[in-house]
This record gives sequence, C-alpha cells and structure tokens, in this order.
Amino acid sequence: PRITEVYQANLSLFSWEIDFFGRLRSLSEKALQEFFATEQAQRGAQILLVSSVANGYLALAAERESLKLAEDTFKSQQEAYELVERQYNQGLITELDLRRAQIPREVARSDIARYRQRVSNAENALQLLVGSALPPELLPTSIADVALPAAFASGLSSQVLLQRPDILAAEHQLRAAYATIGAARAAFFPNIVLIGNLGTASTELQRLFERGTSTWSFTPQLSMPIFDARVWSAHRVSKVQREIALTQYEKAIQNAFRETADALALCANIGEQLDAQKDLVEATEETYRLANIRYEQGIDNYLSVLDAQRSMFSAQQALVSLKMAAHSSRLQLYAVLGGGAQ
Repeated sequence: PRITEVYQANLSLFSWEIDFFGRLRSLSEKALQEFFATEQAQRGAQILLVSSVANGYLALAAERESLKLAEDTFKSQQEAYELVERQYNQGLITELDLRRAQIPREVARSDIARYRQRVSNAENALQLLVGSALPPELLPTSIADVALPAAFASGLSSQVLLQRPDILAAEHQLRAAYATIGAARAAFFPNIVLIGNLGTASTELQRLFERGTSTWSFTPQLSMPIFDARVWSAHRVSKVQREIALTQYEKAIQNAFRETADALALCANIGEQLDAQKDLVEATEETYRLANIRYEQGIDNYLSVLDAQRSMFSAQQALVSLKMAAHSSRLQLYAVLGGGAQ
C-alpha cells in the first residue's frame, strides 16, 4: 500500500509540475523571493518541531527515572519502617521514633503517585507532538538510556548561522528589495569562530557584545553599496522598503549571534552544575551508608538514617533534573545553529 501511494503521488505531481514551474518563472523577482522567505519560515517550524519532540522524549525519560527513584525510596522506607515497628513492639523504642520512621514512608508513597501522574502527562504530550502512540519498546525507561547529543566541535565558523531560517528569510526579503546579498553579508555579518577550544563561546563571539551586557557592539562595514540604484529605481522599490528589509536583516543577525552566545553559556554552566551534582550524589550515598552502619552498631538513633536518606533522595532527583537540562541545552544549541552543522 505504501508503494502504491508514492507512485500515485508521483503521477499527480507530474500532471501539474509544468504549470507550477511555469508560474514560478512568471513571478517577479520580488514575489519569488518572498515565496522563498515563506519556505524558510516553514523550515524553521520543522526545526522547532524536531526540538520539541526530542525534548518531549527527554521529559518522559526524566519523569520515568524520577518515578523509579521514588519507588526504590518507598521500598527502602517500607523495610526501615518494618524494622522500627518490630523494635517498637518489643518495647525498645518509643512511639515517637515509630512515627518519625512512618513520615518518610508516606512522603515516598505520595511521591510515587505524583510521578506516575507526571509520567502519564509526559506520555500524552509526546504522543500529541508525534501525532500517534509510540510502541512501548521505543520509549525510554530513564534519562540514562538517552545518549547526550554530541557537542559541536571547536573552531565552528559563524557561516553555519547563514543557514538559520530567519537569516535566510531576511536575505530573501533583501533580494526582494533588489539588494546585493554579498555586500549585505560583508557589511552586517561577522565572519568569526563561534566555539573556542574548551567548547565554550569563543573570544571573538564574546567581543560582539559589550562586556557584562547583551548589547550588540559590532559596527557594520559599509565598504560597498548594498542596493543597486539602477535596479531598485526601475522596480519602484521605495527607500522605506529598503530600510525595513535591511533593518530586519541586521536584527536577524544580531538575534542569531546573541542566541548562540546564550546557548553556549547555558551548556557550559549546566555542565559545571552536573559535575558538582554527581559529586554531591556520591557524598550523600556514602553518608547514608555510614549512617546505617552507625545505627546498626547502636551509635546513633534512626533519625540520622532518615535525614541521610532524605538528603540522598533529594540529590538524586536534582541530578535527574540536571541531566534533563544538559540534554535540552544541547538541543537548544542545535536549533539556534539552524539545525546543526555538517
């Protein structure tokens, strides 16, 4: 059935393609470039959709891992409560100790219900983005199942930003105003390296903005005319139309470089947070292990164990959130760079 559908589609295309390309040839240059600008807007929507689906997939992975953590915590709390309950029945501890052991168990039970709802919401959101239900085997069980998107290589040229849909659309609008794109790029587009040796924003990129602010500090290099007076006058392109097209182009370029700098800073910042959080998780896990040993040896009461476990669970949940943020920041950089670089 799939082959038949494709074949019929090709026949349909052949029946009207001559008229379609004939109409394209009959369009004025201005109308043609405006049509191409619309195409770039559609491409931008496609990049946004890809990023949204990927983020939805990541959100589901994170919620499922959080649910698993809550279930493991409840199991541990239940076992601990049963131990404390036996001690209470033997008259070894007070009712206050028993109730203290009960509280984290009930908190864990509540967490399970909350994360089950969040998993369901994430599944529904992903299904809505994809347009249909995904087979269970294609769905992630945890954020650890999802490979972190590869980092962009150092030395990446700003030329990749010329493939951003908003910049391409702005260039088509300039062409519609009969501008020389080469001259416009030479004047307004900084040709620099975006990513430095450490995978962060290059010094050149940072210098495009005033220190400590996001104010654009690049000065256009107007060494040649952008508009050919003979052409635009012949086609009756007004000065206002030319200025609007040029302003929109400059704004698109500024947004592209600013968003790139912000995305790279976010990736670097989250990477540092992630490393610190991993160390914190290891520390809380070791603290919990030692607290159990001290309790079993009769050195400390069970309250120290409960405190250690609560800190460990909180650190583990924060790590899941940061893993999600790390993945999302890479996806954001992918979108900012116009869908990636070859």
